[in-house]
Amino acid sequence: MTQPLRHPALYHRHAALGAKFAAFGGWEMPLEYAGGGVLKEHAAVREDVGVFDVSHLGKARVRGRGAAAFVNRCLSNDLDRIAAGQAQYTLCLDDAGGVVDDLIAYRFGDDDVFLIPNAANTAEVVRRLTAAAPNGISVVDQHELFAVLAVQGPRSAELLASLGLPTDHDYMSFTVSAYRGTDVVVCRTGYTGEHGYELVVPSHDAHTLWDALVEGGVRPCGLAARDTLRTEMGYPLHGQDLSLDITPVQARAGWAVGWSKPAFWGREALLAEKAEGPRRLLWGIEAMDRGIPRAHMRVLAASGDDTIGEVTSGTFSPTRKVGIGLALIDTASGVTEGDEVALDVRGRRSQVRVVKPPFVKSSVR
Repeated sequence: MTQPLRHPALYHRHAALGAKFAAFGGWEMPLEYAGGGVLKEHAAVREDVGVFDVSHLGKARVRGRGAAAFVNRCLSNDLDRIAAGQAQYTLCLDDAGGVVDDLIAYRFGDDDVFLIPNAANTAEVVRRLTAAAPNGISVVDQHELFAVLAVQGPRSAELLASLGLPTDHDYMSFTVSAYRGTDVVVCRTGYTGEHGYELVVPSHDAHTLWDALVEGGVRPCGLAARDTLRTEMGYPLHGQDLSLDITPVQARAGWAVGWSKPAFWGREALLAEKAEGPRRLLWGIEAMDRGIPRAHMRVLAASGDDTIGEVTSGTFSPTRKVGIGLALIDTASGVTEGDEVALDVRGRRSQVRVVKPPFVKSSVR
């Protein structure tokens, strides 16, 4: 029996703004808003400032003596590279090196780590950590206790400063600041490639912060624009560009792996794949005609109909005005940067060039 979709705390705020909703990881979330649409929302983030409600993302707390060391033995990246008050992109892997989820770890201290997994994978990440946790360490699913608002764009710092929130901390660091009687975690991160912040606030107080942001001139943006923005940066989406079948080695996410750590889930499988060389690699692709890459399209050799890969993500780039995407391409094909290959678009060949993302310049720092 299908479970009913969950609603974020701000659902009625979105509905009042004329949001078009869609299902994301078991949640009904804004796809785009009336009077805006994907192109205007995308442009707001690239040129001004926008806010996304990404409260469908999971939240989990790991606490107890040595909690950070425990998480470090489980997840891929090296948590010892960061200090309290910093955040880190990391991966939860299975024994075969497949990606159960990609997530952000907030290091509050040696005994306190806050995790933000993807919505659909939160329960599984919590289950795996709970099963592995020694006595004295608790893993608590806090999925619905907090809302997450992503304020992104060149004017994001100016806007948050006008609300009295801190903005001058380094990329991938966070502060805990009081805002109208509640604590707000302000982290210098995001998923758009622009200077931005992600705000973690108790769900029951989310409306106060949301209203202040909108009244301050931030354009509400839906998850459709978030997808075009992240694709322009070449950021992976779990379930498409990372999955149980797509390892971080294949997805070029080895930078999120602490290779010198003595232990993390999937370590032996990843070391073996790295040593042998992956059978396929994730590349960017850019249309040379009017074609638009879409997930699951076949990648064809430059001549002939031999399949050499598959598109994992694809869209029309509002910034570049061209079709772009990510594709897993067999290493045996010999394809490299600058080569031309083709996509099978309903039986028609569409020419694309193989490139290294991002497709637009990053401004995150």
